Amino acid sequence: MSENTYDSVWDALENTPEEAENMRLRSRLMMALADQIKTQRWTQKDAAERLHVTQPRISDLNRGKIDLFSLDTLVNMVSAAGLHIDLNIRPAA
Repeated sequence: MSENTYDSVWDALENTPEEAENMRLRSRLMMALADQIKTQRWTQKDAAERLHVTQPRISDLNRGKIDLFSLDTLVNMVSAAGLHIDLNIRPAA
């Protein structure tokens, strides 16, 4: 029996490299948002108002419901949270 090794959990879980990359980016954005909410000590209500979403969406974010968030939505939320995204693109390993 051969063992597969993966660069990330997303590589193991997703069907294609493209899907894995999408999930990796979404995961990083969600973690940044959760950290910002915690650092700023925003309640779910405060966060929802600041990020222009509903309170249940903040609950979904806090519970890691990654499948409910698109990259576009997360980029908008990150910007509304007062954060900036730096993007680095490099050849795949």
